[in-house]
Order: sequence, then C-alpha cells, then structure tokens
Amino acid sequence: MTGVVWAAVAGIGFGLFQSVNRAALRGMDAYASTFLQVLVSAAILVVVSLALGDPGRLAAAPLSAWWRFAAAGLVHFSVGWTLLNLSQQRLGAARTSPLLATVPLFGVVVAALTLREVPSSLELAGVALMVGGVYAMEVDRLRRAHRMEEPAAAGGPRSSSGAGSQGGSGAGSRSSSPAVVWTASLFGLGTALCWAVSPILIRQGLRDLPSPLLGVTVGMVAAALAYGLTLPLRGRLARWSSIGAAPRSPGVTGCGDGAHRGYLTGALGLRFTREALAWKLAAGVLVAVSTWARWYSVALVPVAVVLALGLLSVPTVMAVAPALVGRRAERVTAPVLAGSALVVAGALVIGAAA
Repeated sequence: MTGVVWAAVAGIGFGLFQSVNRAALRGMDAYASTFLQVLVSAAILVVVSLALGDPGRLAAAPLSAWWRFAAAGLVHFSVGWTLLNLSQQRLGAARTSPLLATVPLFGVVVAALTLREVPSSLELAGVALMVGGVYAMEVDRLRRAHRMEEPAAAGGPRSSSGAGSQGGSGAGSRSSSPAVVWTASLFGLGTALCWAVSPILIRQGLRDLPSPLLGVTVGMVAAALAYGLTLPLRGRLARWSSIGAAPRSPGVTGCGDGAHRGYLTGALGLRFTREALAWKLAAGVLVAVSTWARWYSVALVPVAVVLALGLLSVPTVMAVAPALVGRRAERVTAPVLAGSALVVAGALVIGAAA
C-alpha cells in the first residue's frame, strides 16, 4: 500500500508541476524551459542525496546500474520533458495532460514484454475507465477546434476561445485546425511513450542498486549534462519542433526568441523573463520531488500501477492551471470535467487492486 500512496503523491505533484510550468512557458521557449528544469531538479537531488543517501553505495554500484539510470534520465527527462514543453506551448496544460494519459497503454505493453508484469483484470478495468475519460476530453477538444474552423472557412470572424486559444502563452497563436491539432498532439503522445519506457530502465537499474533516490539523481544529472552539451543545436531543434505550429501573432509571448522586451539573456544564449524564471524555479522543485516519489514507488509496486496512478495529474491540472494562467488560456469544459472524473475513478480502482 505504501507504493500506491507514493505513486499517487507523484501523480498529484506532477499535476501541480505541469500547471506551474505552463505559467513559466509564457516567458521562455521549450528548450530553455527544459534545461532550467533539469538543472534545478539535478541540483536539488544532488543535495538531498548527499544529505540522506549513501554516496558510497553509488561508488560501489556496478556499471550496469549507472548506465540504466542514465538512460532512463535521458529518455524521461531530456526527451520526454522537451516534448512536454513543446506540447504545452501548442495546446496548453489542460489539453496536453490528457494526452499523457496514454502512458498506461504504452506502459502495459512494454512492461508485459520486458518485465512480464501482466496487470490483473481489476487493474485493466481501472485503465479502461481512465482511457474512457481521456477519450471524452479529446473528443471535446477536437470538436471545439472544428467549430472554430467553420467561421474561418466561411470568411467570418474567428472565435477567440477553445482549444486553439491559449491567450498570452504562445499556444494562443497556434492554428486550431484539426490537422494542426492532431500534429501538435504528437508531442504529447511522444512524451507518454518516453514515460512508459523509462520505468523499465528504472526497475532494471534498481535491481543492481536498490536506491530510488540515488538512481533518480544519476538520471537527472545525466539529463542535465546531455542537455547542456546539445543546447548549441537549439536552432536546428527549433526548426524541427515547428511542426504543428502556425505563424506567431505579433506581441505573443512565450517563444523566447528575443523579440520581446523584458527578456534576460543567460548562459548558453537562454532568454527568459524574470517572472518566467521564478515560475521555473518553483516548477523545478515540484518536479524534483514528484520524480523522486515516482521512482520510489516503482521499486515497491508494478510499473502498470505507477503509470496509472500518475494520471491523477490530469484532474490536478484541470483544477490548478486555469487559476494560474486564466480561464481564457485554459478552458475546462463539462466534457473535460467528466473525463477527469473517470480518470480519478480509474485511479481509485487501480489503488484498490494493488
């Protein structure tokens, strides 16, 4: 039962992180956001590991544990968090979060193939409830995008609300056509795939070094080092990540391209506002704590349970994100609320089964 509680804490904590991160993205681009995120998290985890962990165990750990934890960090943090930030810039937090609910779909298959962890019928019922909730939210998002396209196709004024309107955040400047919405959704789905693969590497690393705290610290430091080395490629990455994005409207913030007043220039050419930096530091603390809780739970309960309870982040984002960035930017409709309720119900079923 302890592992279930930690997995639930990680899910809720990650929902808070996503909401705070959404606010930070109004004043920096996705790559600056990800790098600051891993940097702050790595610093926190190193300090905590030195204070509470046993660094001697890490020095004596086999090389296999080091590279598995490092690989998990590269997949989950470097790639997964970058895709998450790109998705939030295009769709907003409330509409990105349901896409992450596809993690159990990837995770159950991957865990069954690699760890031979087949979920019980009750756990599968919980996953089904969650997937049903995600479906309700996604149908609402696409329906709203389609309604917004009809006036534009007729030459009439375009609505300023809905999935394509993420005012003042960068997401508000994106086209909301169904083609662009589906393309932009690939970033969220890619995040889910990364997060379904990383627990397998975590579990394998914990067999050689049964210390979730030391393991997540190795993964986070590896991600920070790798990101720092690849930041000079930001120009090429920015061109690749323009997929699913429409031309930016004048005055829209959140791109970090230096076209806006009030931006600070940091190391490695990073650009961000003071407000965004403050939000990012808070997001880094939240995600560091939530990530450690998630890795700790992976050591106690099956991966499918951890992935499913991580979906508690969805209703958390629905409740918190609109309060932080405004309801025009994060529209939570009745279908979205109904879908969130199904996600919560599914999480409770998973917890009962465990």
